[in-house]
Amino acid sequence: MDTQDVAELCFPQLFNTSCKKPAIPRSIVMFSYIVLSSISFLTVALNLLVIISVSHYRQLHTSTNILLLSLAVSDFLVGVLVIPGEILRNTACWTVGQLTCLLYIFVSLILTSASVGIMVLISVERYVAICDPLHYPTRITHRRVKLCVCLCWLCSIAFSCLLVRDDLHQKSRHNSCIGEYDLHQKSRHNSCIGECIFQVDFIVGVFDLILTFIVPVSSIVVLYLRVFAVVLSHARAMRSHVTAVTLQQSVTLTAKKSQMKAARTLGVLIVVFLLCFCPYYCVSLIGDDFLNGSSAAIVIYVFYFNSCINPVIYAMFYFWFRKAVKHIVTLQILRSGSSEVNIL
Repeated sequence: MDTQDVAELCFPQLFNTSCKKPAIPRSIVMFSYIVLSSISFLTVALNLLVIISVSHYRQLHTSTNILLLSLAVSDFLVGVLVIPGEILRNTACWTVGQLTCLLYIFVSLILTSASVGIMVLISVERYVAICDPLHYPTRITHRRVKLCVCLCWLCSIAFSCLLVRDDLHQKSRHNSCIGEYDLHQKSRHNSCIGECIFQVDFIVGVFDLILTFIVPVSSIVVLYLRVFAVVLSHARAMRSHVTAVTLQQSVTLTAKKSQMKAARTLGVLIVVFLLCFCPYYCVSLIGDDFLNGSSAAIVIYVFYFNSCINPVIYAMFYFWFRKAVKHIVTLQILRSGSSEVNIL
């Protein structure tokens, strides 16, 4: 091996097993760092505003907002942990160790599964609110929503543990300080030192595809098709009776309009989520060879970019979020009794 080939390795002293440095032009690397770092910063900042708003103001402690708070926590962690890890994983050698890679993959799996689960819970909550409003107060209580959110996170952790169980066992038997990670059990010997690979064998891949894509996405689509059918029905009914309403009917119509507006807003949230979420799994069905190229990074970034878009959707459709951000930025939140302020 000549001097030039050695210089292109992540670990020249381990030239027999070291990966080559990513062959990416420096200008593209710098551009990627700037863009992705900006996205990471915005993701952290915007979701932190959502977390502070929903946690602080008592009026915002609703069942719907509890779900949005959990989603914001997941998106916040994506901005803090996952996007920086993806920048390192796709633009440079992985030099921070095998254990760090394992933890990174583990956290990524947890956040992905939790986000999908929360989206399903949001769909269920909207379905009950629109399609069965009389039983909504008794079926969708704060306690039940919090319990469902906790179960969602616990199931995500358990599911991720199953995916990385074999690799964790392998790590305990072969402790190494240089980063190498490969979830593909049948081709572990083909991996090289200096990379953090996320691959699964066929059986695990099918299992993951069913539980984190086919079942939840099908549930979300079916529930929201039903929700929007009812929303359209209510809208036609209100237009036909708009000229003849009593005061009591007006209050009822206002409540229905509020519920339908919430359904539309959360519908936009879910549609954007599906647009960002589906490409990875759709492309993965084509084959691993396609995913191993630059397309893999693109579809992964598109998915994680959704974490930055969600707070923007809140700002566009929720007046309470814009008002809460104004209170936070102007430090009115620090005043005594600010949690009781009328924010709606």
